[in-house]
Amino acid sequence: MMTPDINPVELKVFLNHIYELKKGVRQMVLYTTNKRYEDFAVKRLRSQRIKFVIQPVDDERINLFFGKAECIEAIRMMVTRPLNLLTPEEDFILGAMLGYDICAQCKRYCTRKARKMGA
Repeated sequence: MMTPDINPVELKVFLNHIYELKKGVRQMVLYTTNKRYEDFAVKRLRSQRIKFVIQPVDDERINLFFGKAECIEAIRMMVTRPLNLLTPEEDFILGAMLGYDICAQCKRYCTRKARKMGA
């Protein structure tokens, strides 16, 4: 049974990510959600024995990384500041780890690198 402050519609994507992770479709997930769902998410991940890392985004939201242990260990080492402050290289690696389109990641990397170099 869901608690009264939990909206199942808002958590449908989260639950689908867990399903895909368990089926091997994904190795790691980045899910951004309202902080009010943190307890529910943490309980669900712990009950499924899924490794995770929580990163605050702002006063209302969190980034929840979860997935294979080796991926989450890398996230613990790499994501030590807000995502918008990652280097172009860190951003590229993160996107690749999340399974984003590699050509789109290459384009994003080049754009971010050129911006950083002042081009």
